[in-house]
Amino acid sequence: MKIIYLLLLICIIAACKPKPPKTNGEIKVKPAKVLSASYKTTQSLQVNARDTTQRDIDTINYADYYIVVADTGLNYNELRSKMFDLKKSLNIPIDTMGRSYNKAKDLIALSDKDEDEIYAGEYYPRRSVSDFLSLEYLNQYKSDAKEKTIALVRGIYENKTSADSALLAMGQSKPAFAFKAKVYIGCMH
Repeated sequence: MKIIYLLLLICIIAACKPKPPKTNGEIKVKPAKVLSASYKTTQSLQVNARDTTQRDIDTINYADYYIVVADTGLNYNELRSKMFDLKKSLNIPIDTMGRSYNKAKDLIALSDKDEDEIYAGEYYPRRSVSDFLSLEYLNQYKSDAKEKTIALVRGIYENKTSADSALLAMGQSKPAFAFKAKVYIGCMH
């Protein structure tokens, strides 16, 4: 009985394979389609210095977001105090993302005992669209920012209108500003 099923299965598989056309030794070539002189292209190809593959990777791994910063500085404790003042005055939530200031490392970092073995004891940046307060390193979003400059981030937004609204809601806070940034959103593990 098993042999019959096996033979039946082989016959079905053999019948499913496409058979090559009989050519009697000749090679058949499809004729090329000739377009009339009035043909207009719908796409224009442009030569780009960057490799298309790299551009595709960048498209997947980076997003253009708008960052609203309430203040910047080098002193973590001063900015932390301002963050709590903003929370009270504007009723904006705070999310530390499990990070605090590690004085020995002079770093905003996850706990050395964090469950993330790769980033335990290290800085892990805020990278997604969100509407809360946090302390971040400004050079994470602005490549020309000095290393160790801390930003009191008000929020990260997908569009300029949302960022402008968040900035406006902060009132006339003098050091506050917003900018467009290319934020890495790819895998960090």
